Amino acid sequence: MNWFGKKKSSNTPSAVSATSNNRNGGSSHGGGGGATITSTANTVVNLRENIATQEKREMHLEKKIEQLVVEAKAKMAKKDKKGALFALKRKKLYEAEIDKIANIKMTLETQVMNLESAAQNAETMKAMKTGTSQMKKIRQETDIDQVDDLMDEIKEEMEMADEISMALAQPVDPLMTDEDDLLAELEELEAEDVTEQLLEPMKKMELPDVPSGELPSIPNATKEEEAELKQLEAELAGL
Repeated sequence: MNWFGKKKSSNTPSAVSATSNNRNGGSSHGGGGGATITSTANTVVNLRENIATQEKREMHLEKKIEQLVVEAKAKMAKKDKKGALFALKRKKLYEAEIDKIANIKMTLETQVMNLESAAQNAETMKAMKTGTSQMKKIRQETDIDQVDDLMDEIKEEMEMADEISMALAQPVDPLMTDEDDLLAELEELEAEDVTEQLLEPMKKMELPDVPSGELPSIPNATKEEEAELKQLEAELAGL
């Protein structure tokens, strides 16, 4: 039956044929990666064209149903019950066909999504393989032994730089002597200062002159006191 009023092009694949081609792996073009991607893309385009065709057919059938409803009402108005029933039967057939089209569209949409997902997974897998291969190549160029040697060289250079910095930071004193000798000399100077400070008051103190003559006698002195007085005179005379 011609639903659109014109002959169907023989180049337009049906939903059934598109489904069959997809289940058989799509197009039979080459087995390379590029050919597979091209074949998948062509299959997706083919499926979407079939979906568009089904949608056009669905819209045409919906218009037919609307016309049959109008026709059934008109025949009922003319008391043509038989003609009205026939119009409703045709309407039921078109509605059943629309349900089939909905199922076909769902199948085609599912196939499109599955193909796109599979193609994306294939591209992702290809990218991951390329990344893994590149990582292996880089790892081969940077061997672990080379890394260890490089780290050892870096540590040696850092230690050498620290030693140079410490050497440059040391003070330069041409008069530098032993600190123990300097401390001992400083203690001697402090001791001399203390001695001079202790003797300074005694130098300034004025002592009385030692009497040159005899000490005055003590009136009513006892013999013992006179003896002590003579002993004191003798000590003063010896000074």
